[in-house]
Formats: sequence, C-alpha cells, structure tokens
Amino acid sequence: MSEAPNGTPIKTPGQLIAAVIAAFAVPITIIILLAYYVDNTTRTGAGTDELAPDAVAQRIAPIAQVTIRDANAPHVYKTGEQVFQAVCSACHATGVAGAPKFGNSGDWAPRIAQGYDTLWHTALSGKGAMPPRGGTSPDDYSDYEIGLAVAYMANHGGANFPDPPKPAANAANAAEAAPGAAAAAAGSAPGAAAAVATPASIAQTATAPAAGATSTAPSIATASADTAQAGKVLYQKVCQACHAAGLLGAPKFGSKADWAPRLKDPMDTIYNYALNGKGQMPARGGSGASDAEVKAAVDYMVSAAK
Repeated sequence: MSEAPNGTPIKTPGQLIAAVIAAFAVPITIIILLAYYVDNTTRTGAGTDELAPDAVAQRIAPIAQVTIRDANAPHVYKTGEQVFQAVCSACHATGVAGAPKFGNSGDWAPRIAQGYDTLWHTALSGKGAMPPRGGTSPDDYSDYEIGLAVAYMANHGGANFPDPPKPAANAANAAEAAPGAAAAAAGSAPGAAAAVATPASIAQTATAPAAGATSTAPSIATASADTAQAGKVLYQKVCQACHAAGLLGAPKFGSKADWAPRLKDPMDTIYNYALNGKGQMPARGGSGASDAEVKAAVDYMVSAAK
C-alpha cells in the first residue's frame, strides 16, 4: 500500500526562503501604502489649512465678479495670435469648409496675391462659408483686431504684411464721451437741444406715449423689440457660425427650404432642440446664454425664414 503524495507547494529550501521573505515583505508593503494614502488624503477641520484666510476667502467668494474699468484708460487690444486662437482657429487650424489652413503656403498663396486690404475686407464682410468677422460682433473684436488676425494668418502662410494702422489712442474714449459731451452742450445752450439730440433720444421721443395716455401698447412693443434685439445679438455671436452658411447640417439663415421641415414641429420642440442640442449642435450652441436668450435667437431665425 503506497503513501499519498506530499501536496505541500514548498518543496525546496529556496522556495521556503522566498515564502518567508514574502510573509514579511507583503504586509510591510501594504502598511506603507496605507500610511502614504492616509497622509495624502485631504483632511478637514482643526489642524489643517481649511480655516486659513485664503481658503476661507475662496469658499465664500461670490460667483459673479464685478470688474471696474477706467473709462479714460487706453483700450488694450488683443494680438493677432489671440484673435486667431479665440475665433479663427475653429476653421483655419484644420482647413474646415474650404478655409485656407493655417501655415499652409499653398492654401494662402492665391489669397495673398489679392493683397492685404482685400483679405481684411473679406474677413470683415464674410465670404462663402465664413460669416462676417468670423461670427463675432464689433463689440467682441474691433476692425483693427480682425486686421491683426488676418496679418498674423497670412504672414504664417508666406506673406509679409505689416500690421494695420493702430487706431488713435483717444478714438475709443472720444466715441464713449460723445453722448456726455452732447448732453453738456445741450445744458449750456438750451436753444441747441434739438441740434445735439441723439438718434436714441429721437426714437424715444417718437415712441413716447402722449401725456395722460393709459394704453400699455408702447411698453409691450418696447419689450418685444428688446427680445428681438437680444435674439439678434445671440445669433450674431453664436448661431451665425454655422447657420449663416448652413454648416454641419444646420438650417441656413433665411432659407425657407431648410427651415420648412423644422417648422412642422411645434415651437416648443424647436426651442428644446436649441436648449438641449441635437445632432452636431451642442446645447445652447455651446454658449452660456439663458433660456430666454436662446428662445429669442430661435424666434429671430424662424422669423427670417418665413
């Protein structure tokens, strides 16, 4: 009768030594890792930096911040590279929709041959799939800043254009100070009030209700006009980038054929698409606009397609 074979995994002295070392090394390694984890865990309460003045100030800081700017301070313009990165790179970095690719001399050569002034005018007025000013507004970037971006891109494509002439230092301040100067002139010369009246004041006078009138129609019309203007502004800043030329399947602005299938749905459904996104369109067009602003932009585009 034979004996049962020995089932012990340790059969040699070397295996025994390795098992003994592992019996000590494994627990020690686990203890070290636990100690490292505990030491690097974020701790709160007494004995930590949670009550430090900087940490407290960061926690209680308001979400909205107010930036006070000196109206008389010189305007700080963005560089051509900054405007390119913020606006133009969306298409020109990869050559989307036929845009000349940044740094590609072959793409830029025929454009450069047209001259800088032509390129600058094209960037401001738009061409083909490119909306005017790259989908921005004069409030976002001035003509001068758009010109800097044009020179920056063209020069990286083989041109040697100089930067456009910088506006006079007091040009922006003079424009901002004009309403105040007009008001001062009106106050010092009562007879000249009509001469210095601004278009806004003329429009306000023309639409003001007669004394003693009780109708609320003017206020309703004003609210409607404000909503339409908000929709137009958001369209120009955000929606225009795709809808102006119908990029990525977006219904083209003013095209009845493109909008007709969409308008078969209720307006609430169209609003929902704009607010939550659909297809390649991100929610709210990728902006942080409010519900009211997004709906106003939808109304603006829909009214142009009717």
